[in-house]
This record gives sequence, C-alpha cells and structure tokens, in this order.
Amino acid sequence: MPQFFIDPDISKAETLPGYFYHDQTIFESMKDHIFANSWQWIGDTQLIGLANTAYPFSLLDGYLNEPMVLVRSKDESLRCLSNVCTHRGNILVHHPSQCSFLTCMYHGRRFNQDGTFVSMPEFSLTHNFPRPCDDLHKFKLIEWGPFLFTSISPSFDFQKILSIMDERIGFLPLEEFIHKPSLGKDYLVNAHWALYCDNYLEGFHIPFVHQDLNSVLDYGQYTTELYDYCNVQIGYAKSGEECFTLPEGHPDYGKSIAAYYYWIFPNMMFNFYPWGLSINIVKPISIEKTKVSFITYVYDETKLHSGAGAMLDKVEREDEFVVENVFKGLKSRVYSTGRFSVNREQGTHHFHKLLADFLKDKA
Repeated sequence: MPQFFIDPDISKAETLPGYFYHDQTIFESMKDHIFANSWQWIGDTQLIGLANTAYPFSLLDGYLNEPMVLVRSKDESLRCLSNVCTHRGNILVHHPSQCSFLTCMYHGRRFNQDGTFVSMPEFSLTHNFPRPCDDLHKFKLIEWGPFLFTSISPSFDFQKILSIMDERIGFLPLEEFIHKPSLGKDYLVNAHWALYCDNYLEGFHIPFVHQDLNSVLDYGQYTTELYDYCNVQIGYAKSGEECFTLPEGHPDYGKSIAAYYYWIFPNMMFNFYPWGLSINIVKPISIEKTKVSFITYVYDETKLHSGAGAMLDKVEREDEFVVENVFKGLKSRVYSTGRFSVNREQGTHHFHKLLADFLKDKA
C-alpha cells in the first residue's frame, strides 16, 4: 500500500493525492488502521434503560460490521460486550431483550451479564477449560451525559477529547437534551467518506456555497482550533442573530457565538447551537457511497428555526452537491494534489495529516 506524507507546516503541505479517494485497497485498509482504532458513537442511554436487558448492534454496520451487545445488569451498570459466542462464533443476542444470562442458542454456552463464562454442556472431558478467552470480550465504553461511545482497539484517550469539548459546552445540561427522531435524517452521498469530512472541516466554502448560512455568520471572525484528535470550528453570529448565552468564566464570555462545530477523528461531528445539538455520523458504505446520519437533540425549541442552526437540510444538500462533484473531479488524469489555505483550511490539513499518520503507523 502506498505511504502518504502531509507536511506538518500547512504553508508547505500538499493535500492527499486524488487517487487516495479512488483506491479500493486504501479504502479497505482504513477499516482496521483507522476505524477499528478510533472511537465510535453508539447512541444514547435510552437504547437500554432497564436493568437485566440486552441491546445488540453492529458497530458501523455495513463497514466494520463488528457484532456488539450493550448489557445493563441487575445493579444498573452498563457494559459493552462482544456479541459473538466464544465456542463457535454464533451471534448471541438477535433482538433487544431481557436477560439474566447471555445464552447461546446453538450449543447452550452461558455467560454472566458481565461477559464471564458460566457453563457449557458436554465439556466435562475438555482439558484446560474454561480459560480467560472463553469469557466474552469486553469493549471499552464511555458515557458522556446520555451519549455512549465504544472502540474495538482505541489508540487515543477519548476522555481527553471530552474534556476539551466540556471546556466550551460543559455549561449545557446534556441530560436535558431531548432526542427528536422526526428532526433526524440519513443522507446518502455519492462520494468517498473522507471527502465529506474534508468539506466539513473548513469554513472556507461558506460564502461560496451556503448563502443563507453566510448571512447569519460573521465569516471574518470564523476560527478553527486544533487538538490532537479533534478540532472545533467556532461560528460567530452577525449582529442581531441568535447566539449562546454564555456564563461568566466561559472562554468565550462576552462574544456572540452562533455555533460550535466539533469534529472527532475520523468521522464524528457534534454541532452545538443555541437550540441544542445536531450529531453527524459519517459512515462509509463503499468507496463511492457514504451514509451521513443527522441525529437531533433539542434543548430550547424556541430557537430551533433561527440562526446558524436553521435550514440544516438545505445546508446539507448544498454540501452534497459540492462533495459529489469534487469526487468526480478527483478522477481526472491531470489532477494530482492541491495546496491548503493557511488561514482557512487548518482543519482539513489536520485531518489529512491524521489519515496519513494512521495509515503509515499501521502499515
């Protein structure tokens, strides 16, 4: 597989080459080298609110396809376990259900709610059994307010990222945010998943692509702050437009902030508006098709259709049009790489460097 280098000096750096987005080998390698080593959104605690229940799911269904199960035990503790029986690999739990034990319907192997092996018929003559590997694998699980995250093999500390986000949005009562499925939507984008992130990570295109959004944001003040595995774009409101009421002591106290756009490597976006939160999860399907899930949580409905957080569907459609056309353009035989705007494309440069580093380190 080819190796990539993104100069850490953005003024000297070139973008990833066009073929990066059209190479099937690179696309497949990202499963283990990037997505399996990063954190992923599961959902919120409403998925599994009762004790003695199990909720099966496939992590990044259609791409990683890792079978997992959330289990809330009788003491209310929550765990994320492998949903694969350690005997012959059968899927254990097929539907959300009550469970005092996890029992495989294939040969009767039984596990406790914490994933430890309990019993197995017809194994009395098997030597050196059970072993630790006969327990179900336990995946790390992190709760942030009502939100749940896990990883197959995390390569960075997710708590540090949450601490960075809490510096600015920690004043918001996430537990009071209400999930509004009717306001959510899945979009199919005919382009490589990374191109969608490329576009999200820079506000450079806002005046050219999003006229309505640009009319409420002060583009001149639009800023990007970078961290190791995440970044935030801060949208400032024009005079008279909807903005946060920030508490004293807040890093941006006294400023008119219309939106905080947080991105977490490689594919999660948390967009905070005065009305609440729009979570965007970018899910690879194929090299030329991506599903982007918009998940909406409302805190103040009176502000729902105003400011930077209004007309999200229209903004998304505008982004899709650009991203799909870039994907077509990158097939050109005469395009190689581009350069970065030092002032406006710090986020995209940051993303390209992380992609290159993860693929290099894991090669």
